[in-house]
Amino acid sequence: MDNQLRVWILSSSLLLPLGLTACQKAVPAATAPQALPVQTESVSASPVPQSDEYVATIKSRRSATLNPQVDGNLIQIQVHSGDHVARGQLLMVIDPAKQEATVLSQVATEKQKLAVYQYNQTEVERQRKLFAAGVTSRDTLDQAEQAYANSKADYEAAVASRVSQEKQLEYYKIRAPFDGIVGDIPVHLGDYVSATTLLTTVDENKDLEAYIYIPTERAAQVRNGLAVDILDNNEKLIEHTAIDFISPQVDNQLQGILAKAPVRSEQAKVRTAQLVKARVIWSVSPLPVVPVLAVTRLGGQTFVYVAQNDNGKYVAKQRAVTLGDTIGNDYAVEHGLNNGDKVIISGTQFLVDGAPVTPLG
Repeated sequence: MDNQLRVWILSSSLLLPLGLTACQKAVPAATAPQALPVQTESVSASPVPQSDEYVATIKSRRSATLNPQVDGNLIQIQVHSGDHVARGQLLMVIDPAKQEATVLSQVATEKQKLAVYQYNQTEVERQRKLFAAGVTSRDTLDQAEQAYANSKADYEAAVASRVSQEKQLEYYKIRAPFDGIVGDIPVHLGDYVSATTLLTTVDENKDLEAYIYIPTERAAQVRNGLAVDILDNNEKLIEHTAIDFISPQVDNQLQGILAKAPVRSEQAKVRTAQLVKARVIWSVSPLPVVPVLAVTRLGGQTFVYVAQNDNGKYVAKQRAVTLGDTIGNDYAVEHGLNNGDKVIISGTQFLVDGAPVTPLG
């Protein structure tokens, strides 16, 4: 073998172990991932209501629809929709000119009848004295007494007619039947109104009720005393109440059963005809609950991470759960968790299934 070739082979054999040693030093040894410190909370059962929400209408137990009792043109509207009014307060006026003329005519007639009555009263007293003195005949006295009786009856009839016409005149003034709130006013100044015309409504804003229509499939579960939560459109609780009336028949249009629940909240919270949410609570049972922050969503599925003991070390295990209603800042869990499970409530965005964790609570 050539001397140069021998030298090259020898040099290569000496350099090869050095190169392997350098490569081994360049690749660091694999290290285990560090455990992520996480806050946990042990799952425990809490009383959770089983409920359904329905749209309910607030109605007053005392409500009046105002229609005129006379015909005519509206000449005054002194209130607006939503105004608070007192009993007897003037709301509207129908043109009373014709009726006022009738009353004035009747007053004049009454005065005329009164004058005749007073004359005949004086005359009969005079005839009685003359008859007693033997100056006049019985027939003359009888005629005077008859004239007196007739004029008295005419006068009393005139008084009654005048009072009736004055009462009729009051019908041209539309007044509030009780303290309440004015509803919609569909009429305008100058409109001709009659007994069939809706002028407005007045609702007493107390002794209110929530009208709730329960689907017929729930008919067997509806009962008096069933708890109801009245909520506003932002899911804020207005009042706790309970059903105190159930209709004996089904509403054909809505295919539901009318249930009523009293609402005693102050006027600032609810008003007549207001739409609210009524949460009917069918039952209350213990269920596991978890904080809202512990729940993650992926592809329409809900999950939580549970800190699970694995040979003395903890790992995060992803677990699918079926959620129920929210209770404050917690979710009720219908399926997927058991009491005592350590649910991770912090750092869930950094977790993957099986990641090592260090529970802090």
